[in-house]
This record gives sequence, structure tokens and C-alpha cells, in this order.
Amino acid sequence: MKTVLIVEDEKMIRQGMKAMVQRSGVPVEVIMECSNGQMALEILKEQKIDVMFTDIRMPKMDGIALVQAMQECEHVPLTVAVSGYDDFSYAVEMMRQGVREYLLKPVDREKVREILEKFNREIEENQQKDEEIRSISHRQLKYFMLQENVDEKELAAMTGQFGRLFYAEPYVVYCREKGENGIGDYICLEELAGQQIFIVEEHKKGQLCEDVLKGSSAGESLPHQGLRELKQAYLESRAARSEAFGRGKGIMAYAPQNTRGVFLVDTNRIHQIVQMLATDKFEEACRIFEGIVWEVKRGQVSVDSFAENVGILTDGVWSTYQNVLEVDNERLAGFANVFSWPTIDAFAADMTAWMREFHGRIHMEFEDYRNKHKIQKAVEYIKENYGQDLNMAVVSNMISMNYSLFSYEFKRYTGCNFVNYLRDIRMKEAKRLLAETDLRVAEIGRRVGYENEKHFMKTFKSACGVSPTEYRRNRDYS
Repeated sequence: MKTVLIVEDEKMIRQGMKAMVQRSGVPVEVIMECSNGQMALEILKEQKIDVMFTDIRMPKMDGIALVQAMQECEHVPLTVAVSGYDDFSYAVEMMRQGVREYLLKPVDREKVREILEKFNREIEENQQKDEEIRSISHRQLKYFMLQENVDEKELAAMTGQFGRLFYAEPYVVYCREKGENGIGDYICLEELAGQQIFIVEEHKKGQLCEDVLKGSSAGESLPHQGLRELKQAYLESRAARSEAFGRGKGIMAYAPQNTRGVFLVDTNRIHQIVQMLATDKFEEACRIFEGIVWEVKRGQVSVDSFAENVGILTDGVWSTYQNVLEVDNERLAGFANVFSWPTIDAFAADMTAWMREFHGRIHMEFEDYRNKHKIQKAVEYIKENYGQDLNMAVVSNMISMNYSLFSYEFKRYTGCNFVNYLRDIRMKEAKRLLAETDLRVAEIGRRVGYENEKHFMKTFKSACGVSPTEYRRNRDYS
């Protein structure tokens, strides 16, 4: 429990009870004290008290009057009457007013502990039930705000079931990008159409703006009252949020005259961006995108049309390039919800950075493919011309590739360096000729690219472990 209030005019008794509460083993965040019922009532009006211990006979306002008066407070605490033996008849009257327990002076420490443990269990159970009901009511509120049409029967059912959890006083609705919930006296609906919704009583909105929404790009509705007006308030907050997003502002209040950008984004420009991402016209694609953003900021194009066309852009990228390049679809899909960003500038910066990264990956993939194709040509050339005087410079020039790049890409493609690859092909053919023909060793060496017989014999023995003559002889004996 959070708060316990002890109401007792005798200081020693009051302090003794405070010590008993502290040593009870029940976690209590705050223990408050006051000396009469009038002071206690003022506290109850101002803040929520979980448990109250109150004496019966006190100056200014006694326990009975206090218990009667506090029934009008927003939060009525679980109350324990504390009295002497002669006050028992008064205690009975207080029990009729809703007092839950009665303690006889002198107060027994064990009894205080038992009562606090019992009350704490009850408070925790009620909190859990309220949280479950609140969770259900929040889902219902989301449904109500997102549905096109909610009939009178559904509205009446919602009001009857969750009315006590909603505001009786005028309220306002705020819509902003996703952020921290914070702690306060308001309703927070997470992830509603990709944004965060706050519903707060009108007279408490200043505190919400200062504590939670400060620095956010948010839309504020006009004041409304009752569940019936909630959807309208939500739509107003979204419209204001759209304006705040497009203008790069902080909190903007809804005003019909603020609605700007009646023109729509030309979808053909979006398709141009998609096609240009993989070409040398990429910078032009960026300029087109920046131009659209500039038009939105100037109020020439609708923010909602911009958001819709960003979705077309991300879908286009996915469908066009998914078979060419591994696309992080989760990250890409995140861009489709532009209002997850505080302002259009923040969104455009991240989107442009992603486009540059994506173009770079496409370019690298294309270069990799082109290099692989060149190396394939080089391998075919080596297989067809291994009997000629070949070296890496000759082959790399033949496919028009930088010498160093060729060395790197050749090894990456074949798994070994150029010299060893050429040698292995020549040795394979030399072994075939030694086994299947009667050609002299020197002639075989020339046929596989070695004009110098000694060089051939040395290379063959290094690669095969025996000389060409020994290899042929061994084959004859096998």
C-alpha cells in the first residue's frame, strides 16, 4: 500500500501507532499524521489514502463526523476506528458508516499487523482487478476510436461497463509519436494506428504537457465530454498531430483553419524514386523525395497524402528488389508509418539515410555480380588456353579488371590463387597425356604451357610427388 493516515489528538498514541505500522512488516510508502478530523478531511480531499486509523473523540471534528464527511471524497480509505472501552457504542455507529475494523485502546501491535496484512491483500487484489478492467476498457476505447460506425447499443454498453473508469468532467485528447508512457492521472493508449494517445481531464492537461509531452510533436483536441464525443476528440487530435508533424512544431491545438495541403502527392514521382534507387540516377531520386518533403512543409501537399505515398514507396521497393537483394522487410515496413517520427524532417533524414544505404548495397551487389561474371569468363579462358604462355596480367587485361582486384576476386571465386589454379589445370592435363599417350615428356610439357622441360619436370614433381617418367611407369604397372 502507498499511504496510511493516522488521526489521533494525543501525540504519544499517534507516534506509537506510527511505530507499529512501520514495524508491521507490511510495505507502506508514506505514513501521515494529523490531530483532528478536520485536518484529516482536508487531506482526504487532496490525495488518495489507502488506510486510515482514526480516533473517535477528537476536537473540531470527531471520528463519526469525519467518517460521514469523507463519503463525499473521490477516494474513501479503508478505515479502522480506534477508541476506549466507553466509546464502543460510537464505534458501532462508525461501522454502520463503512468503517471496516475496530481497535480498542491500548492498541495491540499484533492486531495492527493483522489488519494491515488483510487490507494490503485486499488493496492488491482490487488493484489487479482494476488493472484487468482497465486493460479491457482501453481495448474497447481503441476499438471505439478506430471503428467507422459504432451503434448506440454498443456505446451504451461501453458506457455502462467502463463509465466509472472514464472522465465525467471535460477532457482533451493528445496524439503524438510513440514514446514513454510516464506516470500520471491520465489514460494512455499505446500503439493506436502507430501512435500514442493520451486522454486527460482538461484542468490537468498542463501537467501532462509539462511532465510527459514536453519536447514531443503532438496534436491536441478541443475539450470534449463523455464517451460519445471521444471519437471526434481523437480525430481532432490526429488532425492536429498531422499538422505538427508537417510543420515540425511541438504541441499544436486543433483548429479547422489550420488544415493545409489539399493537393496530393503525384504517385508517378514515387514510382520514379523506386526505379532510380538501383541506378546512377540515385541522386535525382533523392532530390525528388526532398522536393516532396519541401512541398509538405510548405503546406502545398497534404501530410496524409505524403504518409500514404510513403507506404506506396516501401511496398514498391519490396516488390521490385526482394528477388535481387535481401531486404530487411521489418525495417522497411517501419518507414510506412511516418507518424512514428516526431516531425517530417526527422523522418526524411532517416528515410534518406536508408535510401543511401540501400543504394550502396544494391551497387555492391551489382558490382559483385559483374565481377563474378568476369571471373567466370577468366576461368573459361584459362581452361581453353592453359597451353599458352599465361599469367595473371594477361588474363586480368583480357577481362578488363584491375590486377589487384582480379587477384582478390579470383581467389574468392575459385578458392585458390591464380598461379596454383593454372598449375592444377596444367598438371591434370599432363597426367592424362602421360597415362593415355606415348608423347615424350618434353612435348607434353609444351602442350600444357611449359616451353622449358626442366621447369615442367620440377613443377610436376612438386605437385604430384614423382617425376613425369615415374608417374607414367607407375601407371603402366597398375
